[in-house]
Amino acid sequence: MEMAINKVQGRSTVLPMLIIGTLFFVFGFVTWLNGSLIPFLKIVCDLNEFQALLVTFAFYIAYVVMAIPMSMVLNRIGYKNGMVAGLGIMALGAVLFIPAAQSSYYALFLIALFTLGTGLTILQTASNPYIVCIGPRESAAMRISCMGLVNKGAGIVVPVVFTALILTGMDQFTPEALAALTAEEKASRIAELSNRLVQPYIYMTAALVALMAFVKFSPLPEPDLEEAMIGDVKTQPQTSVLQFPQLVLGVVALFFYVGVEVIAGDTIGLYGQNLQVANFGTLTSYTMAFMVLGYLVGVSCIPKYLSQARALQGSAIFGLLFTLGVMFGSSDSHAIAELLFGWTGIPTVPDTVLYLAMLGFANALVWPAVWPLALDGLGKFTATASALLIMGIAGGALLPLVYGYFAHSSGDSQLAYWVMLPCYAFILFYAFKGHKIRQW
Repeated sequence: MEMAINKVQGRSTVLPMLIIGTLFFVFGFVTWLNGSLIPFLKIVCDLNEFQALLVTFAFYIAYVVMAIPMSMVLNRIGYKNGMVAGLGIMALGAVLFIPAAQSSYYALFLIALFTLGTGLTILQTASNPYIVCIGPRESAAMRISCMGLVNKGAGIVVPVVFTALILTGMDQFTPEALAALTAEEKASRIAELSNRLVQPYIYMTAALVALMAFVKFSPLPEPDLEEAMIGDVKTQPQTSVLQFPQLVLGVVALFFYVGVEVIAGDTIGLYGQNLQVANFGTLTSYTMAFMVLGYLVGVSCIPKYLSQARALQGSAIFGLLFTLGVMFGSSDSHAIAELLFGWTGIPTVPDTVLYLAMLGFANALVWPAVWPLALDGLGKFTATASALLIMGIAGGALLPLVYGYFAHSSGDSQLAYWVMLPCYAFILFYAFKGHKIRQW
């Protein structure tokens, strides 16, 4: 195993980390754009909360549908060419946003999002095991945390950029302002708002095509990940990947984690919009900023001061506490903002919104910790196991819809966040016991 790892390390891990880091920035930019798109499309396509959260469903369900096929593609064409193909599929998805914006047809937006998710599936399936195996396994969470810093750094930037380019002058698109218009005037104003997406997605398409060329002609080494992960095959009596409890339970943990991560990152704009928070389109960047803080803890403390299991335990406990803060905190109080920021240049944000953003800190180290814990001892099953872990991203498709259903049916978007409590409870179980189980 060490020899196989050194094949990658011998060529220097710096260049692969830089290239993969660039891809993780793209992951973050495209993924966390959804948080700003949801309230935008709610207006453009005249949607309720449940319908608007189909944005997350269309995007993340691609990981379930395409994970196994994309792993087969990687086995056939290699990791580097697979990354190029993934970027090409994403460029196609960005192109589809242009006719969607021009027509304001919601189904076409959802098809474009599914296409973007498909491209990201192949990129994620290639990059995550690459990062795990590029160095010692016990420090894998630290390396993934480095990638997370880049990913969530993009998540901080993109809502601000989206708001500046798209969400300016939104006072003319409030329900009250639109209700005062004739049908023709309302249709014209909505069309003008929708068409604001065209130019940014032209730029995104060009950037993805340029990145395709960069990766294609870069000296990114093709790692022998299969050999690096095989280990001592003779000691493995298992004949199926499903015979590894630490993996199966890890997939469930990631399912719940991605669900709560997307709820925290992508519904905060809707929640802020309901509370009439100014510049609600930028609120996703608050969640991402707290995630960056969490990743900094991972980079600086794992594995020297904090084991991967301990990091996961702390994440689950913080998740439970902050969720209770969202549910039972005051939407009128701003005490947390005053405590954290002292009002210095920070817009007034209610306590419950900040608790929702602080879930970013709780969520940050879950993904980096679960991957190495779930892949421990998988040997020759690692490639298939990685695809199954990627399929856990389905939580981002389904759990926000569960939240949206309860928020819409009950009329209480604040208490509906209870759906995150059992998710963090399972992550806590996995952190203390689930990852240690080796037999059913």
